[in-house]
Formats: sequence, C-alpha cells, structure tokens
Amino acid sequence: MGNSLKNSRFVVERRLVEAARGDSKACYELGVIYASGAQGAAVDLIEAHKWFNLAAQSGSQEAQMCRAEIAGEMTAREIATAQKAARAWRAGTMAQAA
Repeated sequence: MGNSLKNSRFVVERRLVEAARGDSKACYELGVIYASGAQGAAVDLIEAHKWFNLAAQSGSQEAQMCRAEIAGEMTAREIATAQKAARAWRAGTMAQAA
C-alpha cells in the first residue's frame, strides 16, 4: 500500500511539473484527479475547478464542460477562490518562464 501511495504522489507531482511547463493536458488531468479523488488525492472541487479552468483557457473543450459541471456543485465563493488560484498559478508560471 505504501508503494501505491508513492506512485500516486509521483503521478500528481509529474502532472504539476508538466502543467508548469504549459501542458494543458496535464492541467486537465489534475482537474480530473481532484474532482474524482483519483491517485489517492482528496476530492477538492476548488482545486479541480482551478485546473479545469487553466486547461479551458488553453482551449480544452473537455475541461470547459468539466468546469461547468463541477461549478454546479460549488458556491460562488468557492468558484471565486478557484478562479483566483488559477490566475495566481498562471502569473507564477509566467514569472518563472521570464
């Protein structure tokens, strides 16, 4: 079981690295992980919305649909928090790239 948890963390960490490089598919996959609790992650709709939002901004229609679907289960405050987190992530990755 410990090895499985390590592998799950590795998958999430790998997707984070890929997302930081601008990989919209990695952003989408992170959204799926947090929306479903896959890879041993806790379900976190704010985090899921953030990642779907970032993928949607890169043109992913799947991410747009997933973002809209989970938004129906979130409060306006949670959505605002997720949007702020997405803007902060994008600003942080742009600053690192510069």
